[in-house]
Amino acid sequence: MLIEFLHYGLLVGLAIALLFAAFTDLRRRQIDNWLNAGIALAAPVFWWSSGLSIWPGVAMQLGVAVAAFALFAGLFAAKMMGGGDVKLLTALALWIEPTWFLRLLVVMALAGGVLTIVMGGWHIIRRHKNWIAIPYGVAIAIGQVNDVRLYRDLLASGIHDYLLKPLSAGQLRDALNQAQAVFTAPRNQDGEVLKHHISTAIIATRGGVGASTLATSLPYLFSEQHKSPTALLDLDVHFGTGALALDLEPGRGLTDAIDNPSRIDGLFIERAMIRANDNLSILSAEAPINQPLMTDGAAFVQLEEEFRQAFEMKVIDLPRKMLINFPHVLSDVNLVLLVSDMTLASARDTIRIQSWLKTNAAHAHTMVVANKVQSGVSEISKADFEASIERKVDYIIPYDAKAAANAAKLGQPFVEANRSSKATNVIKQVAERVMGASEEDFNSVDEGKKSLLGGFDLKSLLAKKEKSEPAEEPAE
Repeated sequence: MLIEFLHYGLLVGLAIALLFAAFTDLRRRQIDNWLNAGIALAAPVFWWSSGLSIWPGVAMQLGVAVAAFALFAGLFAAKMMGGGDVKLLTALALWIEPTWFLRLLVVMALAGGVLTIVMGGWHIIRRHKNWIAIPYGVAIAIGQVNDVRLYRDLLASGIHDYLLKPLSAGQLRDALNQAQAVFTAPRNQDGEVLKHHISTAIIATRGGVGASTLATSLPYLFSEQHKSPTALLDLDVHFGTGALALDLEPGRGLTDAIDNPSRIDGLFIERAMIRANDNLSILSAEAPINQPLMTDGAAFVQLEEEFRQAFEMKVIDLPRKMLINFPHVLSDVNLVLLVSDMTLASARDTIRIQSWLKTNAAHAHTMVVANKVQSGVSEISKADFEASIERKVDYIIPYDAKAAANAAKLGQPFVEANRSSKATNVIKQVAERVMGASEEDFNSVDEGKKSLLGGFDLKSLLAKKEKSEPAEEPAE
Protein backbone atom coordinates (compact mmCIF):
# COMPACT_ATOMS: atom_id res chain seq x y z
CA MET A 1 0.00 0.00 0.00
CA LEU A 2 2.81 2.37 0.94
CA ILE A 3 4.61 1.61 -2.30
CA GLU A 4 1.44 2.36 -4.25
CA PHE A 5 1.07 5.76 -2.55
CA LEU A 6 4.74 6.47 -3.30
CA HIS A 7 4.23 5.50 -6.93
CA TYR A 8 1.31 7.87 -7.49
CA GLY A 9 2.99 10.58 -5.40
CA LEU A 10 5.97 10.47 -7.74
CA LEU A 11 3.67 10.83 -10.75
CA VAL A 12 2.00 13.86 -9.16
CA GLY A 13 5.42 15.34 -8.43
CA LEU A 14 6.47 14.77 -12.05
CA ALA A 15 3.33 16.53 -13.29
CA ILE A 16 4.04 19.53 -11.03
CA ALA A 17 7.66 19.64 -12.21
CA LEU A 18 6.59 19.62 -15.86
CA LEU A 19 4.09 22.43 -15.26
CA PHE A 20 6.82 24.47 -13.57
CA ALA A 21 9.18 23.77 -16.48
CA ALA A 22 6.54 24.98 -18.93
CA PHE A 23 6.03 28.15 -16.89
CA THR A 24 9.74 29.05 -16.72
CA ASP A 25 10.19 28.22 -20.40
CA LEU A 26 7.38 30.57 -21.40
CA ARG A 27 8.38 33.33 -18.99
CA ARG A 28 12.15 33.43 -19.41
CA ARG A 29 12.90 30.84 -22.13
CA GLN A 30 14.83 28.70 -19.67
CA ILE A 31 14.35 25.32 -17.95
CA ASP A 32 16.44 25.19 -14.79
CA ASN A 33 19.15 22.55 -14.46
CA TRP A 34 18.13 21.71 -10.90
CA LEU A 35 14.65 20.81 -12.13
CA ASN A 36 15.97 18.49 -14.86
CA ALA A 37 18.40 16.92 -12.40
CA GLY A 38 15.62 16.35 -9.85
CA ILE A 39 13.43 14.60 -12.43
CA ALA A 40 16.34 12.37 -13.51
CA LEU A 41 17.39 11.50 -9.93
CA ALA A 42 13.82 10.57 -8.97
CA ALA A 43 13.59 8.03 -11.82
CA PRO A 44 15.25 5.12 -9.89
CA VAL A 45 12.74 5.54 -7.07
CA PHE A 46 9.95 5.42 -9.66
CA TRP A 47 11.45 2.23 -11.14
CA TRP A 48 11.48 0.60 -7.70
CA SER A 49 7.89 1.65 -6.93
CA SER A 50 6.82 0.30 -10.33
CA GLY A 51 8.50 -3.07 -9.75
CA LEU A 52 10.68 -2.65 -12.83
CA SER A 53 13.29 -5.38 -13.25
CA ILE A 54 16.93 -4.49 -13.81
CA TRP A 55 16.98 -6.57 -17.00
CA PRO A 56 15.54 -5.76 -19.42
CA GLY A 57 13.38 -3.01 -17.80
CA VAL A 58 15.92 -0.61 -16.26
CA ALA A 59 18.48 -1.34 -18.98
CA MET A 60 15.90 -0.49 -21.64
CA GLN A 61 15.05 2.83 -19.93
CA LEU A 62 18.72 3.79 -19.70
CA GLY A 63 19.30 2.84 -23.34
CA VAL A 64 16.38 4.96 -24.55
CA ALA A 65 17.60 7.89 -22.42
CA VAL A 66 21.12 7.66 -23.88
CA ALA A 67 19.74 7.43 -27.42
CA ALA A 68 17.41 10.39 -26.81
CA PHE A 69 20.27 12.48 -25.43
CA ALA A 70 22.47 11.69 -28.45
CA LEU A 71 19.67 12.59 -30.89
CA PHE A 72 18.61 15.80 -29.18
CA ALA A 73 22.20 16.88 -28.51
CA GLY A 74 22.71 16.75 -32.28
CA LEU A 75 19.66 18.97 -32.75
CA PHE A 76 21.03 21.32 -30.11
CA ALA A 77 24.40 21.48 -31.91
CA ALA A 78 22.50 22.37 -35.09
CA LYS A 79 20.75 25.18 -33.12
CA MET A 80 17.37 23.55 -33.70
CA MET A 81 16.64 22.89 -30.03
CA GLY A 82 17.34 24.46 -26.65
CA GLY A 83 19.71 22.90 -24.14
CA GLY A 84 17.05 22.82 -21.43
CA ASP A 85 14.69 20.91 -23.73
CA VAL A 86 17.39 18.31 -24.42
CA LYS A 87 17.98 17.69 -20.73
CA LEU A 88 14.27 17.60 -19.87
CA LEU A 89 13.43 15.06 -22.59
CA THR A 90 16.40 12.90 -21.58
CA ALA A 91 15.17 12.93 -17.98
CA LEU A 92 11.63 12.03 -19.12
CA ALA A 93 13.02 9.09 -21.11
CA LEU A 94 14.01 7.56 -17.77
CA TRP A 95 10.38 7.63 -16.60
CA ILE A 96 8.32 6.71 -19.66
CA GLU A 97 8.44 3.25 -21.22
CA PRO A 98 10.00 3.27 -24.72
CA THR A 99 6.85 2.80 -26.81
CA TRP A 100 5.01 5.60 -25.02
CA PHE A 101 8.09 7.82 -25.19
CA LEU A 102 8.16 7.45 -28.99
CA ARG A 103 4.46 8.34 -29.10
CA LEU A 104 5.22 11.39 -26.94
CA LEU A 105 7.85 12.57 -29.43
CA VAL A 106 5.43 12.19 -32.35
CA VAL A 107 2.71 14.14 -30.51
CA MET A 108 5.23 16.83 -29.55
CA ALA A 109 6.36 17.21 -33.15
CA LEU A 110 2.81 17.50 -34.49
CA ALA A 111 1.65 19.86 -31.74
CA GLY A 112 4.77 21.99 -32.14
CA GLY A 113 4.23 22.29 -35.89
CA VAL A 114 0.57 23.26 -35.49
CA LEU A 115 1.43 25.77 -32.74
CA THR A 116 4.17 27.32 -34.87
CA ILE A 117 1.79 27.79 -37.81
CA VAL A 118 -0.98 29.24 -35.63
CA MET A 119 1.32 31.61 -33.73
CA GLY A 120 3.13 32.67 -36.89
CA GLY A 121 -0.15 33.39 -38.69
CA TRP A 122 -1.54 35.28 -35.72
CA HIS A 123 1.61 37.36 -35.47
CA ILE A 124 1.63 38.22 -39.19
CA ILE A 125 -2.04 39.22 -39.14
CA ARG A 126 -1.67 41.26 -35.95
CA ARG A 127 1.52 43.05 -36.89
CA HIS A 128 1.14 43.50 -40.65
CA LYS A 129 -2.56 44.14 -40.92
CA ASN A 130 -1.92 47.59 -42.41
CA TRP A 131 0.71 46.55 -44.92
CA ILE A 132 -0.12 46.64 -48.60
CA ALA A 133 -0.80 43.07 -49.66
CA ILE A 134 1.05 43.17 -52.99
CA PRO A 135 4.55 44.38 -53.90
CA TYR A 136 4.53 48.14 -54.37
CA GLY A 137 6.44 50.27 -56.85
CA VAL A 138 6.05 53.75 -58.30
CA ALA A 139 5.26 53.48 -62.03
CA ILE A 140 6.44 56.10 -64.53
CA ALA A 141 5.26 55.88 -68.14
CA ILE A 142 7.26 57.23 -71.10
CA GLY A 143 5.67 57.75 -74.51
CA GLN A 144 5.39 59.85 -77.65
CA VAL A 145 1.64 60.59 -77.64
CA ASN A 146 0.91 64.10 -76.39
CA ASP A 147 -2.72 63.69 -75.39
CA VAL A 148 -4.45 65.00 -72.23
CA ARG A 149 -7.01 62.17 -72.15
CA LEU A 150 -4.25 59.57 -72.31
CA TYR A 151 -2.43 61.33 -69.48
CA ARG A 152 -5.57 61.30 -67.30
CA ASP A 153 -6.28 57.66 -68.04
CA LEU A 154 -2.74 56.69 -67.08
CA LEU A 155 -3.00 58.56 -63.77
CA ALA A 156 -6.37 56.94 -63.07
CA SER A 157 -4.87 53.49 -63.65
CA GLY A 158 -2.18 54.09 -61.01
CA ILE A 159 0.69 55.48 -63.08
CA HIS A 160 2.53 58.12 -61.08
CA ASP A 161 3.71 60.27 -63.99
CA TYR A 162 3.81 60.37 -67.80
CA LEU A 163 6.92 61.69 -69.50
CA LEU A 164 6.92 62.77 -73.13
CA LYS A 165 9.82 61.93 -75.42
CA PRO A 166 12.43 63.19 -76.00
CA LEU A 167 13.51 63.30 -72.36
CA SER A 168 15.90 65.76 -70.82
CA ALA A 169 18.21 64.87 -67.93
CA GLY A 170 16.57 67.43 -65.64
CA GLN A 171 13.06 66.19 -66.43
CA LEU A 172 14.01 62.57 -65.72
CA ARG A 173 15.82 63.53 -62.49
CA ASP A 174 12.82 65.46 -61.18
CA ALA A 175 10.46 62.60 -62.00
CA LEU A 176 12.65 60.06 -60.21
CA ASN A 177 13.02 62.31 -57.15
CA GLN A 178 9.24 62.71 -56.93
CA ALA A 179 8.77 58.95 -57.33
CA GLN A 180 11.27 58.26 -54.58
CA ALA A 181 9.47 60.67 -52.26
CA VAL A 182 6.18 58.89 -52.93
CA PHE A 183 7.76 55.47 -52.45
CA THR A 184 9.38 56.32 -49.11
CA ALA A 185 6.36 58.18 -47.73
CA PRO A 186 4.32 56.40 -45.01
CA ARG A 187 1.53 54.26 -46.43
CA ASN A 188 -1.28 53.25 -44.07
CA GLN A 189 -4.53 51.93 -45.44
CA ASP A 190 -6.50 53.16 -42.46
CA GLY A 191 -4.86 56.55 -42.41
CA GLU A 192 -3.12 55.83 -39.11
CA VAL A 193 -0.23 58.02 -38.00
CA LEU A 194 3.07 56.19 -37.83
CA LYS A 195 4.58 55.58 -34.43
CA HIS A 196 6.89 58.22 -33.08
CA HIS A 197 10.16 56.41 -32.38
CA ILE A 198 13.17 57.74 -30.50
CA SER A 199 16.30 55.62 -30.26
CA THR A 200 18.88 56.59 -27.63
CA ALA A 201 22.33 55.09 -27.11
CA ILE A 202 24.05 55.54 -23.74
CA ILE A 203 27.84 55.27 -23.87
CA ALA A 204 30.18 55.49 -20.88
CA THR A 205 33.47 57.25 -21.51
CA ARG A 206 35.03 55.20 -18.70
CA GLY A 207 34.03 52.25 -16.56
CA GLY A 208 32.26 53.18 -13.33
CA VAL A 209 30.87 56.57 -14.40
CA GLY A 210 27.29 55.41 -13.85
CA ALA A 211 26.05 54.96 -17.42
CA SER A 212 24.03 51.89 -16.41
CA THR A 213 22.20 53.98 -13.82
CA LEU A 214 20.99 56.23 -16.63
CA ALA A 215 20.34 53.23 -18.89
CA THR A 216 17.83 51.78 -16.41
CA SER A 217 16.39 55.04 -15.06
CA LEU A 218 15.53 56.66 -18.40
CA PRO A 219 13.51 53.72 -19.80
CA TYR A 220 11.70 53.47 -16.47
CA LEU A 221 10.70 57.14 -16.67
CA PHE A 222 9.60 56.78 -20.30
CA SER A 223 7.42 53.80 -19.44
CA GLU A 224 6.00 54.98 -16.10
CA GLN A 225 5.64 58.75 -16.40
CA HIS A 226 5.05 59.05 -20.14
CA LYS A 227 3.37 55.62 -20.62
CA SER A 228 5.42 55.05 -23.77
CA PRO A 229 6.14 51.47 -24.90
CA THR A 230 9.87 51.24 -24.23
CA ALA A 231 12.64 48.72 -24.92
CA LEU A 232 15.96 48.50 -23.09
CA LEU A 233 18.69 46.68 -25.01
CA ASP A 234 21.70 45.90 -22.81
CA LEU A 235 24.52 45.01 -25.18
CA ASP A 236 27.02 44.15 -22.44
CA VAL A 237 26.53 40.48 -23.19
CA HIS A 238 28.83 39.16 -20.45
CA PHE A 239 28.61 41.74 -17.65
CA GLY A 240 25.39 43.68 -18.29
CA THR A 241 23.51 44.99 -15.24
CA GLY A 242 20.25 46.15 -16.84
CA ALA A 243 18.16 43.22 -15.61
CA LEU A 244 20.07 43.00 -12.33
CA ALA A 245 19.32 46.63 -11.48
CA LEU A 246 15.61 45.92 -11.92
CA ASP A 247 15.75 42.69 -9.90
CA LEU A 248 14.97 40.54 -12.95
CA GLU A 249 16.44 37.37 -14.44
CA PRO A 250 18.25 38.35 -17.67
CA GLY A 251 17.12 35.23 -19.51
CA ARG A 252 18.88 34.09 -22.65
CA GLY A 253 16.97 36.05 -25.27
CA LEU A 254 19.93 38.16 -26.37
CA THR A 255 22.29 35.21 -26.69
CA ASP A 256 19.64 33.32 -28.68
CA ALA A 257 19.30 36.33 -30.99
CA ILE A 258 23.06 36.53 -31.51
CA ASP A 259 23.31 32.80 -32.21
CA ASN A 260 20.30 32.74 -34.57
CA PRO A 261 19.71 36.14 -36.24
CA SER A 262 17.34 34.54 -38.74
CA ARG A 263 14.89 33.74 -35.93
CA ILE A 264 14.44 37.38 -34.96
CA ASP A 265 10.95 38.64 -35.65
CA GLY A 266 8.10 40.18 -33.69
CA LEU A 267 7.11 36.84 -32.15
CA PHE A 268 10.70 36.22 -31.01
CA ILE A 269 10.82 39.69 -29.43
CA GLU A 270 7.62 39.04 -27.50
CA ARG A 271 8.96 35.78 -26.08
CA ALA A 272 12.59 36.75 -25.51
CA MET A 273 12.17 40.08 -23.77
CA ILE A 274 11.64 40.31 -20.01
CA ARG A 275 8.87 42.62 -18.82
CA ALA A 276 9.72 45.08 -16.06
CA ASN A 277 6.28 46.72 -16.15
CA ASP A 278 3.37 47.13 -18.55
CA ASN A 279 5.34 49.45 -20.86
CA LEU A 280 8.97 48.42 -20.32
CA SER A 281 10.66 45.32 -21.74
CA ILE A 282 14.32 44.37 -21.41
CA LEU A 283 16.58 42.27 -23.61
CA SER A 284 19.86 41.36 -21.95
CA ALA A 285 22.11 38.40 -21.18
CA GLU A 286 24.60 36.92 -18.76
CA ALA A 287 26.69 34.90 -21.17
CA PRO A 288 29.44 32.71 -19.65
CA ILE A 289 32.69 34.66 -19.49
CA ASN A 290 34.52 31.81 -21.20
CA GLN A 291 32.18 32.12 -24.19
CA PRO A 292 33.47 34.79 -26.61
CA LEU A 293 31.04 36.93 -28.58
CA MET A 294 30.94 35.40 -32.08
CA THR A 295 28.80 37.58 -34.34
CA ASP A 296 29.04 39.88 -37.30
CA GLY A 297 26.50 42.25 -35.72
CA ALA A 298 23.61 41.31 -38.04
CA ALA A 299 21.50 40.34 -35.03
CA PHE A 300 21.80 43.84 -33.54
CA VAL A 301 20.57 45.49 -36.72
CA GLN A 302 17.63 43.09 -36.94
CA LEU A 303 16.76 43.66 -33.27
CA GLU A 304 16.72 47.42 -33.74
CA GLU A 305 14.42 47.10 -36.74
CA GLU A 306 11.98 44.97 -34.75
CA PHE A 307 12.15 47.42 -31.84
CA ARG A 308 11.28 50.27 -34.19
CA GLN A 309 8.10 48.42 -35.16
CA ALA A 310 7.11 47.43 -31.63
CA PHE A 311 8.16 50.33 -29.37
CA GLU A 312 8.03 54.11 -29.26
CA MET A 313 11.20 54.47 -27.18
CA LYS A 314 14.40 52.45 -27.37
CA VAL A 315 17.40 52.77 -25.07
CA ILE A 316 20.67 50.96 -25.84
CA ASP A 317 23.25 50.46 -23.11
CA LEU A 318 26.25 50.39 -25.43
CA PRO A 319 29.72 49.40 -24.11
CA ARG A 320 32.64 51.13 -25.76
CA LYS A 321 34.09 47.92 -27.18
CA MET A 322 30.76 47.20 -28.88
CA LEU A 323 30.79 50.72 -30.30
CA ILE A 324 34.16 50.05 -31.92
CA ASN A 325 33.43 46.53 -33.15
CA PHE A 326 29.87 47.16 -34.38
CA PRO A 327 29.54 50.82 -35.42
CA HIS A 328 26.41 50.03 -37.47
CA VAL A 329 24.51 49.68 -34.18
CA LEU A 330 24.25 53.48 -34.24
CA SER A 331 22.74 53.63 -37.72
CA ASP A 332 19.21 53.86 -36.29
CA VAL A 333 20.05 56.01 -33.24
CA ASN A 334 18.66 59.54 -32.92
CA LEU A 335 20.53 60.58 -29.79
CA VAL A 336 23.78 59.59 -28.07
CA LEU A 337 24.27 60.26 -24.36
CA LEU A 338 27.96 60.39 -23.47
CA VAL A 339 28.22 59.73 -19.74
CA SER A 340 31.41 60.97 -18.13
CA ASP A 341 32.84 62.14 -14.82
CA MET A 342 35.07 65.10 -14.02
CA THR A 343 38.39 63.29 -14.45
CA LEU A 344 41.29 63.74 -16.80
CA ALA A 345 40.86 60.30 -18.35
CA SER A 346 37.16 60.90 -18.98
CA ALA A 347 37.88 64.25 -20.62
CA ARG A 348 40.35 62.57 -22.96
CA ASP A 349 37.94 59.75 -23.85
CA THR A 350 35.02 62.14 -24.30
CA ILE A 351 37.10 63.94 -26.91
CA ARG A 352 37.97 60.69 -28.67
CA ILE A 353 34.42 59.34 -28.71
CA GLN A 354 33.02 62.68 -29.91
CA SER A 355 35.50 62.66 -32.76
CA TRP A 356 34.53 59.07 -33.61
CA LEU A 357 30.83 59.95 -33.56
CA LYS A 358 31.36 62.88 -35.93
CA THR A 359 32.89 60.50 -38.44
CA ASN A 360 30.75 57.38 -37.99
CA ALA A 361 27.40 58.65 -36.63
CA ALA A 362 27.08 62.24 -37.79
CA HIS A 363 23.29 61.88 -38.03
CA ALA A 364 22.92 61.37 -34.26
CA HIS A 365 22.71 64.25 -31.81
CA THR A 366 25.13 64.07 -28.90
CA MET A 367 24.61 65.12 -25.28
CA VAL A 368 27.32 65.08 -22.62
CA VAL A 369 26.19 64.13 -19.12
CA ALA A 370 28.63 64.47 -16.22
CA ASN A 371 27.74 61.97 -13.52
CA LYS A 372 28.92 61.36 -9.95
CA VAL A 373 30.04 64.96 -9.61
CA GLN A 374 31.08 66.03 -6.10
CA SER A 375 31.25 69.72 -5.37
CA GLY A 376 34.76 70.96 -4.69
CA VAL A 377 36.54 67.61 -5.03
CA SER A 378 36.51 67.03 -8.78
CA GLU A 379 39.78 66.04 -10.40
CA ILE A 380 39.38 68.87 -12.90
CA SER A 381 37.00 71.81 -12.85
CA LYS A 382 33.87 72.06 -14.95
CA ALA A 383 35.31 75.02 -16.84
CA ASP A 384 38.50 73.11 -17.73
CA PHE A 385 36.51 70.01 -18.67
CA GLU A 386 34.31 72.01 -21.04
CA ALA A 387 37.29 73.84 -22.49
CA SER A 388 39.03 70.55 -23.25
CA ILE A 389 36.03 68.92 -24.96
CA GLU A 390 35.15 72.22 -26.69
CA ARG A 391 31.47 72.17 -25.75
CA LYS A 392 29.20 72.66 -22.79
CA VAL A 393 28.25 69.83 -20.48
CA ASP A 394 24.51 69.42 -20.95
CA TYR A 395 23.70 68.00 -17.51
CA ILE A 396 25.54 67.49 -14.24
CA ILE A 397 24.29 64.72 -11.95
CA PRO A 398 25.50 65.08 -8.33
CA TYR A 399 27.07 62.09 -6.62
CA ASP A 400 24.84 60.37 -4.06
CA ALA A 401 26.39 57.15 -2.77
CA LYS A 402 23.60 56.44 -0.28
CA ALA A 403 20.94 56.77 -2.97
CA ALA A 404 22.83 54.36 -5.26
CA ALA A 405 23.16 51.83 -2.44
CA ASN A 406 19.45 52.20 -1.63
CA ALA A 407 18.46 51.50 -5.25
CA ALA A 408 20.67 48.38 -5.34
CA LYS A 409 19.25 47.16 -2.04
CA LEU A 410 15.63 47.58 -3.19
CA GLY A 411 16.23 46.18 -6.68
CA GLN A 412 14.63 49.27 -8.23
CA PRO A 413 15.74 51.88 -10.77
CA PHE A 414 17.60 54.78 -9.17
CA VAL A 415 14.81 57.27 -9.92
CA GLU A 416 12.15 55.05 -8.36
CA ALA A 417 14.09 54.21 -5.21
CA ASN A 418 15.13 57.84 -4.64
CA ARG A 419 12.29 60.02 -5.85
CA SER A 420 13.31 63.12 -3.88
CA SER A 421 17.03 62.92 -4.65
CA LYS A 422 18.73 65.82 -6.41
CA ALA A 423 20.29 63.32 -8.81
CA THR A 424 16.81 62.00 -9.66
CA ASN A 425 15.63 65.52 -10.51
CA VAL A 426 18.47 65.91 -13.02
CA ILE A 427 17.82 62.49 -14.56
CA LYS A 428 14.17 63.50 -15.00
CA GLN A 429 15.35 66.62 -16.85
CA VAL A 430 17.43 64.40 -19.14
CA ALA A 431 14.39 62.19 -19.78
CA GLU A 432 12.25 65.21 -20.71
CA ARG A 433 14.94 66.37 -23.10
CA VAL A 434 15.23 62.95 -24.73
CA MET A 435 11.46 62.78 -25.22
CA GLY A 436 11.77 65.87 -27.42
CA ALA A 437 14.75 64.54 -29.37
CA SER A 438 13.05 64.70 -32.74
CA GLU A 439 12.07 68.35 -32.35
CA GLU A 440 15.14 69.87 -30.65
CA ASP A 441 18.63 70.44 -31.95
CA PHE A 442 21.14 68.94 -29.53
CA ASN A 443 24.19 69.70 -31.61
CA SER A 444 25.96 72.18 -29.36
CA VAL A 445 29.42 71.62 -30.88
CA ASP A 446 30.69 74.61 -32.85
CA GLU A 447 31.75 73.28 -36.22
CA GLY A 448 33.99 76.26 -36.81
CA LYS A 449 36.35 75.42 -33.95
CA LYS A 450 39.64 73.63 -34.32
CA SER A 451 39.85 69.88 -33.89
CA LEU A 452 38.94 68.45 -30.52
CA LEU A 453 42.26 66.70 -29.97
CA GLY A 454 44.15 69.87 -30.84
CA GLY A 455 42.53 71.71 -27.94
CA PHE A 456 43.25 69.12 -25.26
CA ASP A 457 46.07 70.50 -23.08
CA LEU A 458 46.89 67.88 -20.45
CA LYS A 459 49.52 70.00 -18.69
CA SER A 460 47.20 72.96 -18.20
CA LEU A 461 44.54 70.71 -16.68
CA LEU A 462 46.98 69.09 -14.29
CA ALA A 463 48.31 72.47 -13.20
CA LYS A 464 44.82 73.58 -12.20
CA LYS A 465 43.88 70.35 -10.45
CA GLU A 466 44.16 71.83 -6.96
CA LYS A 467 42.05 74.85 -7.94
CA SER A 468 39.13 72.83 -9.21
CA GLU A 469 35.94 74.80 -9.01
CA PRO A 470 32.73 73.57 -7.40
CA ALA A 471 30.36 71.87 -9.83
CA GLU A 472 27.70 74.16 -11.19
CA GLU A 473 24.00 73.53 -11.18
CA PRO A 474 22.62 71.20 -13.84
CA ALA A 475 22.17 72.75 -17.24
CA GLU A 476 18.63 73.51 -18.24
